Amino acid sequence: MDRGSFPDRRRLGSLIEQERAAFQSANPRSHRLHEEGRRSLIGGVPMPWMTEWAGDVPLYFSEARGDRITDVDGHTYIDFGLGDTGAMPGHSPGATVDAVIDRIKARGGITTMMPSEDAPVVGAELARRFGLPYWQFTLSATDANRFALRMCRQIQQRPYVLVFNWCYHGSVDETVAALGRDGRVIPRPGSVGPQVDPVATTRVAEFNDLDRVRHLLADRQVAAVLTEPALTNVGIVLPQPGFLDGLTEACRRTGTLLVIDETHTISAGPGGCTAAWGLEPDVVTVGKWLGGGVPIGAYGVSQRVADALAADETGDYEDWGGIGGTLAGNPLSLAAARATLHDVLTEAAFSDMIARATRFTEGVEAVIDQARLGWCVVQLGCRAEYHFCPSPPRTGSQAGAVIDDDLDRYMHLFAMNRGLLMTPFHNMALMCPETTDGDVDRHTEIFAEAVEQLFG
Repeated sequence: MDRGSFPDRRRLGSLIEQERAAFQSANPRSHRLHEEGRRSLIGGVPMPWMTEWAGDVPLYFSEARGDRITDVDGHTYIDFGLGDTGAMPGHSPGATVDAVIDRIKARGGITTMMPSEDAPVVGAELARRFGLPYWQFTLSATDANRFALRMCRQIQQRPYVLVFNWCYHGSVDETVAALGRDGRVIPRPGSVGPQVDPVATTRVAEFNDLDRVRHLLADRQVAAVLTEPALTNVGIVLPQPGFLDGLTEACRRTGTLLVIDETHTISAGPGGCTAAWGLEPDVVTVGKWLGGGVPIGAYGVSQRVADALAADETGDYEDWGGIGGTLAGNPLSLAAARATLHDVLTEAAFSDMIARATRFTEGVEAVIDQARLGWCVVQLGCRAEYHFCPSPPRTGSQAGAVIDDDLDRYMHLFAMNRGLLMTPFHNMALMCPETTDGDVDRHTEIFAEAVEQLFG
């Protein structure tokens, strides 16, 4: 008999309290540091999202190497969160660390407002991997998306961008939008101080709804579609067969530029889904993983877009026009990116990482099947994620509807108390080059124990 998707709520509440008590007892120094932090930091943390960790306070870490993190109370964890992709190359990968030390200590010059010899090498490697010939650098994927949209709107002279419901592209104003219950565009619930009503800048469709996309592009008022090849920040929502081909065709027919955000979907392989699935975007944006933990992002453009930018005589791309930043493209981040691309996130590394993710997926599926649960797990390359529903969601709305904050908290606390970290925002596991079969099997054991406690 199928047990369904959700446990008894009273049992769940009791288990959460047990895990909370265990967490508090085991992490006194993290609690003390958090109290100190509350005296000078908003919410007691350097960035608000750090409060998303499942414990009463975030764990304060002491050391991180490969796929291991040791906290200030001396506990060592297998890390499947990996900085929400920022540490997908592993924590402090040796080649990247060596390049950073060499840049700082041997040669000097952390930021100079000048290009370094690493810049054309990194640009050429990104062009090889993603198939777009021209690149520039930022300090984050958010900035890469922001600059890409500004350039698209400039050369297109159209007022709107199109994004998908429950998307995430960083803090770009135009993308913090959603569909209301009546189908109209609204600010994403909880969005902080939208600059303008997103109705004025943004159109929103459900992912995999090709008919709606075609309708929204038909009047040729959309400058660009910005999308991940698969949604990743509401659990993984994969494209249905033909959707991305249809999206590309609709963009071509209406003269709309297609921007693919590969910040998370780089998990599909060295060139992300763009290379793995043979996509043909006008612009690609990346970030997080590129510098092995050193802040950097980048955007690449097609020849057609590069020609349009060169022909534009009104946009100020060099000074006051809203593109760039003083620290962007600095020698330190480019040294880190060169080493990460050439020596860490290699073809061989991705092959091993994807194999580990497949083992992870198969382990979770086996537990779900044995327990007769109405849950599912979705894999995208070296990234895997489970949903509390019987089949993979097809849209962001469907994925959002099955989020269960209490169940998430229990699963994360249970794992954390037993030496395993998942991404705090949802149930994502990412593999790095140092992740082993034993690490994956340990997750399967802990996942099975958590399920047995809930439903046994």
